[in-house]
Amino acid sequence: MADMRVSLITGGGAGIGAAVAATLAARGDVVVCADRDLAGAQRVAAEIGGTALEMDVTAPGAGDAAVRAVVAQHGRLDVVVTCAGIEKTGPAETLPADLVRTVLDVNVVGSFDVAAAACRQFAEQGDGGRIVLIGSVNSMIALPGQAAYAASKGSVLMLGKALAVDWAKYGVTVNVVAPGVTDTAMSAGSLGDPEKRATMMARIPMGRPAQPSDIADAVAFLSSEHAGYITGAYLPVDGGWLALG
Repeated sequence: MADMRVSLITGGGAGIGAAVAATLAARGDVVVCADRDLAGAQRVAAEIGGTALEMDVTAPGAGDAAVRAVVAQHGRLDVVVTCAGIEKTGPAETLPADLVRTVLDVNVVGSFDVAAAACRQFAEQGDGGRIVLIGSVNSMIALPGQAAYAASKGSVLMLGKALAVDWAKYGVTVNVVAPGVTDTAMSAGSLGDPEKRATMMARIPMGRPAQPSDIADAVAFLSSEHAGYITGAYLPVDGGWLALG
């Protein structure tokens, strides 16, 4: 990897993506915040001294276009973190198939598309690279009303393992960071409901939700030079939730 890392964060305009962007910028990375909400990406980029890129991960060719834009501006790419994601819930028997496809398209296909584009760039550069996919505790466990989301995050877990196997020959590591309940806008409804919050906190040995910075710290490690021999790993950042079994 280069002395000065260039990092592309999808979903970098808010939540976990914004925290990852800030953490990587603080360690000295040149950070590109990509988001379909360009104003959000620009706001985060201005705060951290990075740059912004409008990106809908479901658009045909979005991964290649984003990687080309980053390389055109910064000369190379070293790290990709796929934070772009959506969560749609509801009883499985009432979920429209089109909604399930949308969740899979964003969370799985979108992650694959930008990761594959990054790998091609890493292979051309010849000095490896780091890819971190954002999974979930729902990559491993199912909760009521989360058929679409759990299916997508389970797929992200296996995608990370498969890509790690395929791309080790290029010196590219691929790992999955798995947030538990995290204090972001996506979880605001549940965390703001006292009964739902109490139920979730009862599942977490540490008794609190993660902060986005907790997730970002794990991403920073796996995308650093200190994690060069770690690939295909699944790292829960969940306050001990999965340890309960």
